[in-house]
Amino acid sequence: MRKLILFFLLFLFSLDIINASIVVMDADSKRVIYSKNMNEKKLIASTSKIMTSIVALENSTLDKKIKVGKEIYKAYGSMTYIKEGEEFSLKDLLSGLMLQSGNDAALTIASNVMPYDKFINEMNFKAYKLEMYNTVFENPHGLNDETKNLSTAYDMALLMKYAIRNKDFVNITRQTKYKVGNYIWYNKNKLLTDYKYLISGKIGYTKKSGQVFVSAAKKEGKTLIIASIDESDKFNLHKNLYEKYFNIYERYKILDKNTFSFKVKNKKNSHYYIKNDFYMLLSKDEINNLIIKVNLNERKNNVEIYLKDKLIHTEELYAIKYESTLKKVKRLLLFWK
Repeated sequence: MRKLILFFLLFLFSLDIINASIVVMDADSKRVIYSKNMNEKKLIASTSKIMTSIVALENSTLDKKIKVGKEIYKAYGSMTYIKEGEEFSLKDLLSGLMLQSGNDAALTIASNVMPYDKFINEMNFKAYKLEMYNTVFENPHGLNDETKNLSTAYDMALLMKYAIRNKDFVNITRQTKYKVGNYIWYNKNKLLTDYKYLISGKIGYTKKSGQVFVSAAKKEGKTLIIASIDESDKFNLHKNLYEKYFNIYERYKILDKNTFSFKVKNKKNSHYYIKNDFYMLLSKDEINNLIIKVNLNERKNNVEIYLKDKLIHTEELYAIKYESTLKKVKRLLLFWK
């Protein structure tokens, strides 16, 4: 009988793992270093508010004053309990949005930063620009009874990778609590206090979506993004995955914009350079499998980074014409003659 019960419990556990969608992503290179069902479209609940926050931050200012309107009466579930007629700064509302996960704050932000429908369109346009091609936003909060937000673990990792480049976003999501007037809002992301390397995160839950969690952590210069959908033990999962992959990988500077350059003597007599550094996490076993390929032809001028036969990153090459040292000297002498 005991063996039968144990087998049943293991079976249920295996089902939970199979249903979960998980991605561990290198924040530098966008490379996925671990995944499970990463492109399966699922409901993403309140992690939708990551995009709500980014659209608001990029289209307004933190000190913008917003008066709460009748839009809050359409909200339910997780709330900040702000009242119609009250006035808050955008920073206040974003703190209520990302810490308390206030659906009323989401509707207030989306209705006041710009017209509501335009705000939703902007969320989807931003997703497209970030190459979140399997994502659709229909609301700013993530409730999924009347409208639905669908995405994948991979797409949500892409979103968090982008979001942590915004200092205001990171500062807001790292707060454990926020006080404004008579309101105190507490961060529901418990991993902030349980894992010292965490720099940002947002949880979400509805009965239809299950537990959703998207987070970012930085340790010894290495930054990882983890997205999990429909995984109940979300905090332990993220913490364990961070520790595992931080120990396996080291950060390397693959391309240096200050030293990467070369000259080509042809009809154009051009000097080629890159505008950006490129970093990447690699394990000891992967270092020798890294290939740097320079393409210089009519179709493309770029540098491609491969890990074995998989393309990881492409960096554009830029050209300027150069002159020989002798020609430069002659030109200067003629000028001063």
